Amino acid sequence: MFQDIPKSKLLDMYKKMLLIRYHELTAKELFASGKIPGFVHLYVGEEAVAVGVMSTLRDDDYITSTHRGHGHCIAKGLDVKRMLAEIMGKKTGVCKGKGGSMHIFDYSKGMLGANGIVGGGAPHAVGAALAFKLKGLDRVAVAFIGDGAMNQGVVLESLNLSAIWKLPVIFVVEDNMYAMSTRSLVPGKLQPRHSAAKSYVERALGFGIPAVEVDGMDVLAVYEVAKEAVDRARRGGGPSLLHCKTYRFFGHFEGDPLVYRDKEEEEMWRKRDPITLFRDKLVSNNIINSEELDKIDREAKAEIEQALKFAEESPYPEVEEALTDVFTDNSY
Repeated sequence: MFQDIPKSKLLDMYKKMLLIRYHELTAKELFASGKIPGFVHLYVGEEAVAVGVMSTLRDDDYITSTHRGHGHCIAKGLDVKRMLAEIMGKKTGVCKGKGGSMHIFDYSKGMLGANGIVGGGAPHAVGAALAFKLKGLDRVAVAFIGDGAMNQGVVLESLNLSAIWKLPVIFVVEDNMYAMSTRSLVPGKLQPRHSAAKSYVERALGFGIPAVEVDGMDVLAVYEVAKEAVDRARRGGGPSLLHCKTYRFFGHFEGDPLVYRDKEEEEMWRKRDPITLFRDKLVSNNIINSEELDKIDREAKAEIEQALKFAEESPYPEVEEALTDVFTDNSY
């Protein structure tokens, strides 16, 4: 696997995972200090999914995201300075401080928006993929959705349409085991809580869509299956679904008391930290030594510290700006 990926890409993947981690830990501190309005849903623990998938995409490919979308944004190349500013509601933010944590959008990076509606991004990705096909472009769209979203009718409709029209779209299910606080399958119990399917691969196969389940804590495993799906889509092979088994290290949202998870389960998953796993693989396969990785770690941390300084020093929008950017100028 390592022979197929240039060292520069491997190191870029490692740094992006670190950027996501430090960005999210910073957002956690900002929220605790009352500097972030609204809710914050952290991506800590799931970094391997975003980076593994995004490392197979081009700049002109599109993605749609979820309420837990910061990691997708950073992996797609959005400016972390403007992201932190956006989350803090500042004028210099990606969306001028008007979108906030759950509605970050950057058309220039192919990021069609995070979405507070569960499953809401799936039909948008299908629409983008349809546009690519009608225009004869070899571009792909990726819809990131959670395990809870797989029970939404609009997601099943999106799967169905993409299969009928053989669209270049990949559905990435980030299964962190809990739809908010409801676990799909409870160990030791036969009765499912929110999904009768043992794997979302079954759902996709029901629509004739190729699907695979993958370890979402292993960035290289995610990269491998994502690359196959993306390459197939570019060749006109139609949609795919990736069921990524992962885990969020914190609550559904900041302030979540987490009474529905036990500590043993959390400790087990934290031992499989995706950044630590990737680091160990890079070192054990003689790709790079620990000292060089420590340097990348310091660079990522410094970049987030600079982003925080930029965000904190940025001004808030004027009250009058609330009425701007409401209507399009028909330039799209």
